[in-house]
Amino acid sequence: MTMKRWIAIIVASVLIFISVGVNSLSYIFTRDLNGFLEQMGATNNAYSEKIIEQGTNRDRIAVLKLDGVIQDVGSSSIFATTGYNHQFFMSQLDDVLNDQSVKGVILSVNTPGGGVVESSDIYDSIRAIQIEREIPIYVAMGGMAASGGYYVSAPADKIFVHPETITGSIGVIMESVNYAKLAEKYGIDFNTIKTGPYKDIMSGSREMTKEEHEMLQEMVNDSYGRFVDIIVEGRNMSPEAVKKVADGRIMNGRQAIEAGLADEVGKMGDVIDAIKADYKLEGATVFEYAPMDSFASIFGVNVGNLFGRNVESELIGKLLSDYDAPRMMYLYGEK
Repeated sequence: MTMKRWIAIIVASVLIFISVGVNSLSYIFTRDLNGFLEQMGATNNAYSEKIIEQGTNRDRIAVLKLDGVIQDVGSSSIFATTGYNHQFFMSQLDDVLNDQSVKGVILSVNTPGGGVVESSDIYDSIRAIQIEREIPIYVAMGGMAASGGYYVSAPADKIFVHPETITGSIGVIMESVNYAKLAEKYGIDFNTIKTGPYKDIMSGSREMTKEEHEMLQEMVNDSYGRFVDIIVEGRNMSPEAVKKVADGRIMNGRQAIEAGLADEVGKMGDVIDAIKADYKLEGATVFEYAPMDSFASIFGVNVGNLFGRNVESELIGKLLSDYDAPRMMYLYGEK
């Protein structure tokens, strides 16, 4: 064997050894360090209170920011940070419910919507705050508050929009990709073993039957009916008036007000002034929940890159893989 081949073998062996070592360290850090951070309260689920406007009395107004696709994709880790964190947001709602000093809530909404279940979680918590605490909840819509974003906004006592806000998109969508004809064109066969005729419903490897379509349509109609009922109750509108605009259309701020889906034009400052004036909270302190600095938030991306991991691709892949699974969504926009 020549010297060049010996050198190539040695180099390859060293690279394999390094690769195995790095992957092992990555696993150890991900498993053990994340567990340690969770025990110490140093993950991105921990948060503090940031003062927006200092008040003169003990009454407080909480600002909650709902930003991003409403989907539970898990918490941040030492290697990566997430966008919208469902459990983080739900914990804020829970804190408001149990904090007697909070006399009003402003929900800042900037989302195209998301999962049916996650949107329902938020709605239920908002209603619990309204019923148990009997405090006002105002909504300040940002650039987009569509579909699930409107679902969670509907029970609010007052909804403010920007003239350029995109809202509406009231409805439910459930879709999957069908590649059966493409597979047939290239001679690809699928071997499926199942326990019943509908076990692979919405499979991309075959055409959907009429019976399957009717089953899924019934499910979608049920979720749509709940969406309409929530708007009817929250906005004090008739079912007919809601269904007139609940056909999936989007609208701007002016159109939403004319349709009865929003109340006034205003930005966050206007909403703060309005809730103070409407409920005699002029001396209240206005605050928002902010994630605390942690090892995960500070070093997440850098540590991930240190071990050769493409963090952004991992997060996007996780989101898309969850979203591609057949599920009902209150969501506006493309995948």
